[in-house]
Amino acid sequence: MKHFTYEEWKRYANNELAEAEREVYEDHLYSCDECLDVYLEAVAVTELPQMESGSGFTDLVMAQISAEALEPAQPPVYEEKKRRPFYQSPLFHYSLAAAMTILLMTTGVFQSITQYAGAVQDPDFQEKKTSVTEGLVDKTFAWMDTIEKKNKEANK
Repeated sequence: MKHFTYEEWKRYANNELAEAEREVYEDHLYSCDECLDVYLEAVAVTELPQMESGSGFTDLVMAQISAEALEPAQPPVYEEKKRRPFYQSPLFHYSLAAAMTILLMTTGVFQSITQYAGAVQDPDFQEKKTSVTEGLVDKTFAWMDTIEKKNKEANK
């Protein structure tokens, strides 16, 4: 089994290979644990670059913060809110809904709706559904009755 070098895995991690080569590398990763370790090391190095000077970075950030602090802050500009009409406020909508609910409750609308719903569920209100076999038996007897009637008329 051919193992790839660290530099080759680094090129793979940086996406510097052709598509066909990438597929070969990926297939190799599935079967080789050693190369997988080398690849993970190459990925770790390419993802997080080393900081050269930690104190230089800190000094740069602190200088930017102090420069921003020295600049005079502009006072926020307040815009006048346009007042919405009263009928567009949520308080008006909730009050109207509550008043309508109380009105409907006191007039008995909800009571009549529940009575009507009970009547709809009543078995007398619903249509009687016959089974398929009962329908076939009824049609057969009706057909036989018509045949008997024709026979009686023919015999007379």
